[in-house]
Amino acid sequence: MKKIGAHVSAGGGVENAPLNATRIGAKAFALFTKNQRQWKAKPLSDENIRMFRENCAAAGYGPTDILPHDSYLINLGHPEKEGLAKSRAAFLDECQRCEQLGLAYLNFHPGSHLKKVSVDECLKRIAESINITLNKTGSVTAVIENTAGQGSNVGYRFEHLAAIIDQVEDKNRVGVCLDTCHTFTAGYDLKTEQGYRATFAAFDNIVGFRYLRGMHLNDSKKEYASRVDRHASLGQGTLGMDTFGFLMKDPRLEDIPLILETPDDTLWAQEIGMLYGMTGETA
Repeated sequence: MKKIGAHVSAGGGVENAPLNATRIGAKAFALFTKNQRQWKAKPLSDENIRMFRENCAAAGYGPTDILPHDSYLINLGHPEKEGLAKSRAAFLDECQRCEQLGLAYLNFHPGSHLKKVSVDECLKRIAESINITLNKTGSVTAVIENTAGQGSNVGYRFEHLAAIIDQVEDKNRVGVCLDTCHTFTAGYDLKTEQGYRATFAAFDNIVGFRYLRGMHLNDSKKEYASRVDRHASLGQGTLGMDTFGFLMKDPRLEDIPLILETPDDTLWAQEIGMLYGMTGETA
């Protein structure tokens, strides 16, 4: 079964996220467990944790149906000592919050070299950051999101993802999230059926489907191989609807969170229904 949802608001408390997800017919969802544009946040209260767990259970959301995202400020490949230490501390806090909530995953952008170290050195620092965090936590899986390759961001080539995973000590607690917009603008063709098949064959060969823990479903405002990250609502960008039909019919994408991050949240219920219509399932 496809588990389609969206990155919903946790405004007013994380416990509201599963309620917001059910309102749009989502079978999976993503959230920020703290303000994504601030380094620090007050700890989750016992009441936040209890109500979040109860609301998830009542709606039928299991730990692997939820794909929380960390702060956009974190750079696990930061080339400078102070910035790296700050990012690592924030990432650990994010993982600990996920574990408090009973969540299995933490999705994150890998990092940026800021043109101060090599790509290989940046990838090494990211893997070291993951190892440090996994050694200080007990269960959460670090889920690396591929990027569009904008600026000095790494993670836009499948080889980058494979290099990070290769250096992570606990292979059972690392995974990947593929974003359709990022993948396309990074230079992988998802627009044609032939290109789709070739892209996922390359992913399986270089990274491995066994590491795929979720996907972000976004159309793109920018062109193929532009290396610019600008999401569009489904069917309103340069990818078009055929891509999402390929995804919905792909049996390899069963039972993982497939999360909309499209810009118009008023369309999410419609987009979820449309995607389920492509599978023959019901939302």
